[in-house]
Amino acid sequence: MSSKKSYALPDSRFPIPDSRFPIPDSRFPIPDSMPSSAQSLLILLAAYLIGSVSGSLLIGRLHGVDIRTQGSGNAGGSNAFRTQGFAFGAGAALFDIAKGALVAWVALRCAPTESRFDATVHAYAAAFAAMIGHVWPLWHGFRGGKGAATLAGSVLVLWPWVTPALVVVWIATMVSSGYVGLATVAAGIALAVIAWFTGAEPARLVFANAAAMLLLFTHRGNLARLQTGGESRFERARLLHRLWRRP
Repeated sequence: MSSKKSYALPDSRFPIPDSRFPIPDSRFPIPDSMPSSAQSLLILLAAYLIGSVSGSLLIGRLHGVDIRTQGSGNAGGSNAFRTQGFAFGAGAALFDIAKGALVAWVALRCAPTESRFDATVHAYAAAFAAMIGHVWPLWHGFRGGKGAATLAGSVLVLWPWVTPALVVVWIATMVSSGYVGLATVAAGIALAVIAWFTGAEPARLVFANAAAMLLLFTHRGNLARLQTGGESRFERARLLHRLWRRP
């Protein structure tokens, strides 16, 4: 009596991978020969360099103007709005928001899998490096903006649900005081407070507090002028003040 071997056919629902056609990895390719620590440093360096591209200075170069020679002398969005108008300022702000989002997204994709730090840690570290690049940009003589728009873009990717709360804080401070710098600092502090009270993971908590402290540092001049009464104010934004004084 002859015995016949039976072979199970593969289930077509679960095709067997063919070594000739490897399944593409959704992560960006990084050389396997590079140590994970070197990959992490490369991500942070790239984040800083991307953050160093200032939206207002780049657009200003296209228009033949350096806004650091006008207004408050800062390369941030608020000075761009004041000195160059809405279109210029909006373009600069959107550019800086986009680069913050790009850095966070790329860091999540490129984080080394064999590192002791996961992709989230890399993304928050890269987001902060982008803020540093925006404030002290390599490409623009280390004289940049204040980091708020770049922070906003990173938060949109890494912590999107907190964005509406920060917008509410910013608008409430703006319409009640008319001070852009104060509104930005208030939103930064709100980010740190929300991280504390929601029990955020360590990477998020460290990032939120570091970002808030950086915003306090970059707006130290605004806060000093507030104390002396010399800070510029957007009177049109003081909606609550106008409503209160209306007979």
